[in-house]
Amino acid sequence: MPKTAATPVSAADPSRWKALVFIALAQLMVVLDATIVNIALPSAQTDLGISDGNRQWVITAYALAFGGLLLFGGRIADKWGRKNAFVVGLVGFALASALGGAANGEAMMLGARALQGAFGALLAPAALSLLAVMFTDAKERAKAFGIYGAIAGGGGAVGLILGGFLTEYLDWRWTFFVNIPFAVVAAVGAWMVIREPAGSRNRAPLDIPGVLLSTTGLVALVYGFTRAESAGWSDTVTVAMFVASAVLLAAFVFVESKVKSPLLPLRVLLERNRGGVYLSLGLAVIAMFGLFLFLTYYLQVVKGFSPVKTGFAFLPMIAGMILGSTQIGARLMTRVAPRLLMGPGFLVAAAGMLLLTQLEVGSSYPALILPAQLLLGLGMGTAFMPAMSLSTHGVNPADAGVASAMVNTSQQVGGAIGTALLNTIAASATTAYLAGHAAEAAAGGAAAKLVQAQAMVEGYASAIWWAVGILAASAAIALALINTGRPGAGDPVASGSGSAEDAEFKVPVIAH
Repeated sequence: MPKTAATPVSAADPSRWKALVFIALAQLMVVLDATIVNIALPSAQTDLGISDGNRQWVITAYALAFGGLLLFGGRIADKWGRKNAFVVGLVGFALASALGGAANGEAMMLGARALQGAFGALLAPAALSLLAVMFTDAKERAKAFGIYGAIAGGGGAVGLILGGFLTEYLDWRWTFFVNIPFAVVAAVGAWMVIREPAGSRNRAPLDIPGVLLSTTGLVALVYGFTRAESAGWSDTVTVAMFVASAVLLAAFVFVESKVKSPLLPLRVLLERNRGGVYLSLGLAVIAMFGLFLFLTYYLQVVKGFSPVKTGFAFLPMIAGMILGSTQIGARLMTRVAPRLLMGPGFLVAAAGMLLLTQLEVGSSYPALILPAQLLLGLGMGTAFMPAMSLSTHGVNPADAGVASAMVNTSQQVGGAIGTALLNTIAASATTAYLAGHAAEAAAGGAAAKLVQAQAMVEGYASAIWWAVGILAASAAIALALINTGRPGAGDPVASGSGSAEDAEFKVPVIAH
């Protein structure tokens, strides 16, 4: 039987653990940037004179550029070199952040956010694919991806804390400027210590039709969900975006099946384990992004927490994610199959979400929100760690960048869907509650304020019920589709080659 040789620890890059520090730092910067601006947005809106109708573009401009360009960024990393892409992405992100912090008007702010998203789309897949090609030993890989998974899962909540501190005690502009030291340290460190394995680049010609179709299709999809949040699901432009996205992405799949050097080789997408990761993780992120949004508003608007206090209120979730990822996920990753971590992890997170369906205006933070966050953090941390590892496990080194881009794409699209879908559900439930209590709302005074608060909480609870169902679906998909055994029990399946039976019974498969 032919053998596929995993790189022995003795032959591995001796600077790989130093490299992990700088890769993790860069990933933290990208992930926290997705939420750090949320807390600063009201202050920035006032200073820059951004209208209520346009304020969502501060978030949307980043999401569109990041989500639309991820696959392109992943392939550039494979072709140009992941270290090069990583460093250029960091430098570009720092410059875009400086532009955002110095913004003197709406146009400059939106341009800076779009540039941040574009360079983030180059940086994020390069970071994950560097881990994939540098850590090949099963136990070391589990530890490395445990750290990476904790940052990917908890970085958003860290952003809320840091955003609260910077906005309250300094100025909203520092939510942009803070990225610069992160990026400089990570870029200098990466340039000095990262040694990309030889022969891991994909020097095939760039698939220009694939780039155009995937970018426009993903931008249309993300924008469709973003617009649905503000204009409604039946809005003509919203529907047109969804139709355009479906046509463009269908054309993209067709083109990828025909061209010699596809942007996204379908073998990466259609291998059942990676496909299961992309789908289950994307669904789970829908639930998580909705939760960040609702809990932030609940704590600040209903409970009257300051930005800093709100940020600290998310600490139990961060602690749970770090514990779940580094202590549970990383320790068990080499002992049990990934689906036995991902499925139960998503179910534990669903149990935490289920607690939050009991949210009321007077709910106690220690009695309800704290234990719910701990369960959510533990569950998501435990599930994220094997998911991140499995998303690139067994791919050809030449496909590592685009496989990494796919897991980032599933999270980015999931975030856009989660914000739009759950916000729409919450708004509908709030409106229905107010309609049923119109007399009390019209009375004015304390009674009217209480009805308003109750209506908001009713909306949050309704949307959180959907989040519970979405996390349960994530667990079911992980348990049904992911059938690979524990790392190290056999050789990894390469880039979608081989059958499901090969994956199940660990028949070594060599990619040609």
